[in-house]
Amino acid sequence: MDVRVTAQHIRAAALKPVNEANMNSVLIALDRYGDDFGMNRVHRVIQYLAQLMHESGDFRFDREIWGPTPAQARYDTRTDLGNTPAIDGDGKKYMGRTGMQLTGKNNYRAFYDWCVEMGFNPPDFVANPDLVNTDPWEGMVPLWYWDSRKLNRFADQGDTETITKRVNGGMNGFDDRVLNLARLTLVMLGLKPTAIREFQASKGLVADGDVGPKTRAALHTELLAMSGAMPAQGFISAPVVADKPVVPAAVETQVKKKFNLLGWIGGLGTSLGTGIGFLGGMDWRAIVAIGAFALVTFLLALLLRHWIIGAIKDIRQAVEQ
Repeated sequence: MDVRVTAQHIRAAALKPVNEANMNSVLIALDRYGDDFGMNRVHRVIQYLAQLMHESGDFRFDREIWGPTPAQARYDTRTDLGNTPAIDGDGKKYMGRTGMQLTGKNNYRAFYDWCVEMGFNPPDFVANPDLVNTDPWEGMVPLWYWDSRKLNRFADQGDTETITKRVNGGMNGFDDRVLNLARLTLVMLGLKPTAIREFQASKGLVADGDVGPKTRAALHTELLAMSGAMPAQGFISAPVVADKPVVPAAVETQVKKKFNLLGWIGGLGTSLGTGIGFLGGMDWRAIVAIGAFALVTFLLALLLRHWIIGAIKDIRQAVEQ
């Protein structure tokens, strides 16, 4: 099922007016390259957009607002981000850009290397970082971030908490990200973005308007259905454990009887084996008598063998029914 999130869906779900140019950059990249990164499943795209809409303020910002603030001033010497230790303007040069806020020389280089590896023939973003704000690169940066951190697997589980931690480094803005998720999902379902209580009531949940874990799980189920990726098709990572079959009492009694009989025969064989060690000192007539008894027992076991095997098959069939 090929369900696509459109600009109209995003406009309807957004809490504030969107920047059309920035939104279109994201949608262009999704349209051209999204399928290559598994973004042809609506439940993944909704999780992706919910994060991106928070990070970019509903696509209104595609670069960091530079002051510089005291925190921004310290970026100039952030060697952990690949910037030089000298105060030479690296902080502003490699400031956050695109909706996912690509920051630091190392990240610009990593994005460039990824584009080269994927065969996209990118310009040199390290030499000219402003180029990430041009199409299609502005929409490609969030895709790179999402793909490089393997976030599809968490989207498949509806795990918004882990996705938030991987995107943000913590849980900052979690409520807003969840609200974006709920509003986008409701719009995709043909409902008003504010219809969370109506949705909860339709699912037998407490209609309190709070997008808590149970409500998120119900929204996720709806998104999976739209994706054509219900849990039975393998998008939920937790294994499905089948209920243990209940064995009918009559069959269980038969099992015990059959295996007790097998145990008796095995025990008899063990007893005979142990007794052989004592034959050396016995009268020959006693040995003949014991040998005859052993032969009769062996022949009896052969006769019973086919009956036992058939009985076990009958028991298995009864258990499996």
